[in-house]
Amino acid sequence: MAKKPGTNPKNEFVFFDVVYEDGSQRSNRRVPAELLGGTAVDEPALDFIIDQDRKIAEKSGRSMLPIKSIRRAGWKRK
Repeated sequence: MAKKPGTNPKNEFVFFDVVYEDGSQRSNRRVPAELLGGTAVDEPALDFIIDQDRKIAEKSGRSMLPIKSIRRAGWKRK
């Protein structure tokens, strides 16, 4: 059954694009907005994504890839 419009909370998550050292990229990684300190502070997001990757690596049995960079999804580089 479909949800009614307007029932999903807005701005609950901030989405990030993650680039790994091997050149691969994962888009739209979700980070809770409450962890971030505004639009300019993304360091807590990196820690959160590293923790997510660690858990995924443990469950899959694969090694964790080192992260080269992150940036908010949809934002352009300056």
